[in-house]
Amino acid sequence: MTADDVTHLARLARLEISDADRDRYVGQLSVILDAVAVVSAVAADAPDAEPTTHAVPVTNVYREDVVRPGLTREAALAGAPEAQDGRFRVPQILGEEQ
Repeated sequence: MTADDVTHLARLARLEISDADRDRYVGQLSVILDAVAVVSAVAADAPDAEPTTHAVPVTNVYREDVVRPGLTREAALAGAPEAQDGRFRVPQILGEEQ
């Protein structure tokens, strides 16, 4: 990775970077690319290994979808500061008419 490469990447990403940042990014991006090369080499040595997202199997645990009674309208509105015509009453916004 060279300073010109970083300048080119910054231009493609529409980022403005200083010379000091560019020099710092040269080293950081070089380390990242070296790490990617190591992973790619390991992957090339094990073509039959299937890609995974976790080291151990992960399964989702879901509960059964059981219908249960919910709140009645009266129970829900019982805790409301204000109610009107069986609905929550909220302050007027954006100049709407009532």
